[in-house]
Amino acid sequence: MTYVYNRPEDFAAEALRGLVKAHPGRLRSVPGGIARAEGTRPGKVAVVVGGGSGHYPAFAGLVGAGVADAAVCGEVFTSPSTRQVLDVCRAADAGAGVFLTFGNYAGDVLNFGAAASRLRAQGTDVSILLVTDDVASAPADRAAERRGVAGDLVVFKVAGAAAERGADLAEVDRLATRANARTRSFGVAFGGCTLPGQDHPLFGLEPGQVGWGLGIHGEPGVGEEAVPTAAGLAAELVERVLAERPADADGRVAVLLNGLGNVKYEELFVLWDRVHDLLAERGVRLVAPLVGEYVTSLDMAGCSLTVCWLDDELEPLWLDPADTPAFRHGGWRAAPAGGAAGGVVGPGTEPAAEPATALVPATTEQGAAAARSVAQILHRARTALHDAEEMLGDLDARAGDGDHGRGMSRGVDAAVEAADAAVAAGGDAPSVLRRAADAWADKAGGTSGALWGVGLFALADSLPTDAAVSLDDLVAGMSAARAQIRSVGGASVGDKTLVDALEPAVEVLVAATGAGAAPRSSGETWQAAVRAARQGATATTQFTARLGRSRVLGDKSLGVADPGATSLALLLGEAGAAVGVPVPENSTKEAR
Repeated sequence: MTYVYNRPEDFAAEALRGLVKAHPGRLRSVPGGIARAEGTRPGKVAVVVGGGSGHYPAFAGLVGAGVADAAVCGEVFTSPSTRQVLDVCRAADAGAGVFLTFGNYAGDVLNFGAAASRLRAQGTDVSILLVTDDVASAPADRAAERRGVAGDLVVFKVAGAAAERGADLAEVDRLATRANARTRSFGVAFGGCTLPGQDHPLFGLEPGQVGWGLGIHGEPGVGEEAVPTAAGLAAELVERVLAERPADADGRVAVLLNGLGNVKYEELFVLWDRVHDLLAERGVRLVAPLVGEYVTSLDMAGCSLTVCWLDDELEPLWLDPADTPAFRHGGWRAAPAGGAAGGVVGPGTEPAAEPATALVPATTEQGAAAARSVAQILHRARTALHDAEEMLGDLDARAGDGDHGRGMSRGVDAAVEAADAAVAAGGDAPSVLRRAADAWADKAGGTSGALWGVGLFALADSLPTDAAVSLDDLVAGMSAARAQIRSVGGASVGDKTLVDALEPAVEVLVAATGAGAAPRSSGETWQAAVRAARQGATATTQFTARLGRSRVLGDKSLGVADPGATSLALLLGEAGAAVGVPVPENSTKEAR
């Protein structure tokens, strides 16, 4: 969806004017498009690229040193007119001829071709190259019919570098043609893009489906399937682009993992993590790979993988510096000698991390049983948090950033894994809980991760090493956890945090076990603490947050229970249930 526009029909022109105003020292407006602010160097071949708008940084963002001298910019997803191509070429021509290159689309072929014919008739030397990198759009024996997609950038870069070095028009054409012949791309889409002013995308896919081989406007691909994992997607992309390896290829490859507009950088890096390894396994040697958005399609949800098989001629041109508003290239360094492929440490080669805490072995069966009980409680907590993840996230989204449920699930997953490993190694109850606390804090992240980490660590210090855990042990541990959480987080009752549930629960425990308290079973005492925690969590609906992200939202947090207090109350109940204490009735309703 395009949110920022005036009149849809003015969108492309206004965007182009804004780009020039953002880079006044680099770009200038010319009829039909843009050109370098300083013009083409006298005697240099003018490299002119172009096509429809909506693909930024292609084409306008690639005007600058080392790539294009000018770009012809049509309306959104529409070929520029013949007049536009003529005007831009005349503005860029510096006496050494014009090299025109663009994606292989019917409108572009007609208009750029017509303009080239007229320029030649007027005495200008012109060469044309259609980029044809999309392997999904035609078989290898009809490669000239293929579309140009993200491989545009590779061809533009090689042509621009050759021209920058002073190559004549015939040599620029030869080298760019070689790059095009050795470039392969394959793209996927998860959803279509929406034109400015429209309320529906150009094409759609059923939920949970991916379209294989779609073009950058949603042109038909080779089929649809269920959305794979990142690893599955990486395998498909790599297989498609490597299927036509040239016979003389020695393994050197320029690679471009390209986002089409709505698949953003973190997702691309997740995908690249696997793509990189698959390419290395296939004997590919990466040369200055690129991961990012280079040829987009407005807000299209999709991505593509491009490879160009380099050789002794193409590699230096790919590595030459470039400096444009949207593409800066140069200074790439290969991994240090002896390092892992690609300069990263791969799976199985990471140095072993030192345990955060020492593991003290249990010396009695009672101590070992207590350690197993700690792990059992964490297993129950994990089930409860995963069941409540969406509910906790919804609470957090209403007055925060919506990540509490997911963060708690990450934390408890790590805690369970660490606890199980500690139990298997024969650790005592304090050791098991300390390992779990460290893992929780490390993986959950954020405020809740830190608070649960220090709280559980403080609780662990009160557990016996060689005996069953008593209620007195738990009361001492809960009191210590409260003190640590309040010290680290700085929260008090009424600030709308987990302290609003923790404080009343601890007060109930302290009062029930203190001198002069009425006799009560451990189970009854724990149930009373759980009820107090729930009541404290429910009371947070009446508070305005005074700490954390929610504090900036003012009254928006009123009427919404604090997710941290809610999850703490929930887990107190589950901790009791894990050792046979019935969860008080209506726990789900009160926890919410």
